[in-house]
Amino acid sequence: MKDNLPEKGAIVQRDRETYAIAPHLAGGIVDPTTLRKIADVAEKYGAAALKMTSAQRIAIVGLKEEDLDNVWAELDMKPGAAIGLCVRSVKFCPGTTFCKQGKQDAVSLGLKLDEKYHGMSMPSKLKMAVSGCPNSCSEPAIKDIGVMGTAKGYTLMVGGSAAATPRLAKVVAKELSEEEILEAIERIVNFYKNSGTKKRLGRFIEDMGIESFKSEIGL
Repeated sequence: MKDNLPEKGAIVQRDRETYAIAPHLAGGIVDPTTLRKIADVAEKYGAAALKMTSAQRIAIVGLKEEDLDNVWAELDMKPGAAIGLCVRSVKFCPGTTFCKQGKQDAVSLGLKLDEKYHGMSMPSKLKMAVSGCPNSCSEPAIKDIGVMGTAKGYTLMVGGSAAATPRLAKVVAKELSEEEILEAIERIVNFYKNSGTKKRLGRFIEDMGIESFKSEIGL
């Protein structure tokens, strides 16, 4: 039985013979040239499908192990962090950049978080999301760290998960500026990384208590 190949960003498929990879596309924002390149490489190497993922990436599914190096070389893109104990994804909506419903600039904030944290090692897998309004299209309430835009600023939530036992994130701060959100998330990430736990963030917070957690990160 073959395993995943984390060094190549590859996840073994149901047949235990082929692999899926997902080039990193921050926030799912992509230009036509990159789309054509992904399609051309997938076609050249006989991929079974292209799959839009919940992490706003395009997975190339059904690749042979011996083709993975050539596929990545021709794509000339970084792998999305789809496996491992790290920041897996930063999902964000169009925000005020594109959406008429947007209250805050989710794209600007999301790109900053993605650049800083995507792939960073963590005690457990960790997902982030930013929505530009309370419609929460990027689902911040079921992410380890979620940010929701409102007319008065950003609401910060922690500890959510869409795993086998779903967990809603808890609100820890409201009406924050982009700068305040970035500073708060940095404190959360640093505290979590240095905590010595191996638990996912929501369970870690549950064990220590939300008020104790807020006190530790200065909220």
